[in-house]
Amino acid sequence: MVKLIHTLADHGDDVNCCAFSSSLLATCSLDKTVRLYSLSDFTEVPYSPLKFHTYAVHCCCFSPSGHILASCSTDGTTVLWDAQNGQILAVMEQPSGSPVRVCRFSPDSTCLVSGASDGTVVLWNAQSYKLHRCASVKDGSLVACAFSPPGNLFVTGSSCGDLTVWDDKMRCLHNEKAHDLGITCCDFSSQPVPGGEEGLQFFQLASCGQDCQIKIWVISFIHILGFELKYKSTLTGHCAPVLACAFSHDGQMLVSGSVDKSVIVYDTITENILHTLTQHTRYVTTCAFAPNILLLATGSMDKTVKIWQFDTETLCQAKIPDQPKQFTENWSEDDVSNWLCAEGLEDLVDIFKMNNIDGRELLNLTKESLADDLKIDGYSYEKEAMENWISKKKRTSPMTNLVLSSMILTPNRTLKMAINRWLSETHQK
Repeated sequence: MVKLIHTLADHGDDVNCCAFSSSLLATCSLDKTVRLYSLSDFTEVPYSPLKFHTYAVHCCCFSPSGHILASCSTDGTTVLWDAQNGQILAVMEQPSGSPVRVCRFSPDSTCLVSGASDGTVVLWNAQSYKLHRCASVKDGSLVACAFSPPGNLFVTGSSCGDLTVWDDKMRCLHNEKAHDLGITCCDFSSQPVPGGEEGLQFFQLASCGQDCQIKIWVISFIHILGFELKYKSTLTGHCAPVLACAFSHDGQMLVSGSVDKSVIVYDTITENILHTLTQHTRYVTTCAFAPNILLLATGSMDKTVKIWQFDTETLCQAKIPDQPKQFTENWSEDDVSNWLCAEGLEDLVDIFKMNNIDGRELLNLTKESLADDLKIDGYSYEKEAMENWISKKKRTSPMTNLVLSSMILTPNRTLKMAINRWLSETHQK
């Protein structure tokens, strides 16, 4: 379940962007302001709104530490603010004076990228506040940017639909037409794709655009040879241009906002739609997940920011599907726990964690090890018969006579599905 827990309606015009730190939510707007809210109760902090920009504020983002907030504007500046008191630390002017559409910190907080309407992209030293390097794309405005989790590369997206990959020396490593009608946003998952080969790291990149699509890319980092970007799939849940996309910090969910006024939350493994949220009354322009808690913020041209809370059931819906053995072997203990949740076996999570069952151990489990080591019976019974057995204060397995460590009954969903399938086939005959 996803529950709307708060609506912020302080901006006087379209909300363009929202961003979380561990303790604050920042929002910015066409009304030229940046506003800051405490995550404890969503009240506006005493030094908010932040006022400096003379035109619309297009983007805002926190440094990974949360200490610094960056905002950029049509006025051609990127401003760094002290997130704790709202004081201006630096005003960095785009060399061309062009409107700045996007800004992003590097994962180590040492650099900041700003992209402008004339296609210029600037790499700033976020500690000295000085321009480090500058480059530009051939066509279109720069409207999207995302750093890779290792921090050695960043990707920009243009209004002409190109994804461009840059290294930390501002060398253009790759350029690809991603969305025919223009890119609107892009984001990296911070979590590596499980099952990568030794010596390789795989991360997912999402891009969205005016073509109403979200595209998923896999980028692999080869320590010596460089990188490789490959198209993976397309998500087509929206019926109008997609203006924003963002991964959750655990990498299990991807959220998108659209001109169709809806917000869609996807499971990143199965790519199934988990939730569709339709409470905004105009275009959804921005969305962001909180880093430490299950919160989502969405902003819109309806001048509001809505705060959504997920329950733990949503995490269990992020199902890990059947995968080749070599991928399962690389599952962490958390991956196994997520799989158990997805299969309706939440009651076994604590037992598996207590016994440090990861993917390799999971593949080696037998009926004997389930019974002897994990104290799991391994047999299936009629629910009524087993409840009757337990009601007579019997605390052993009817088949093995071993003491049961838990009286909780876990449904055998696979067997139930097989029985239903057999009944259906019998009925048809």
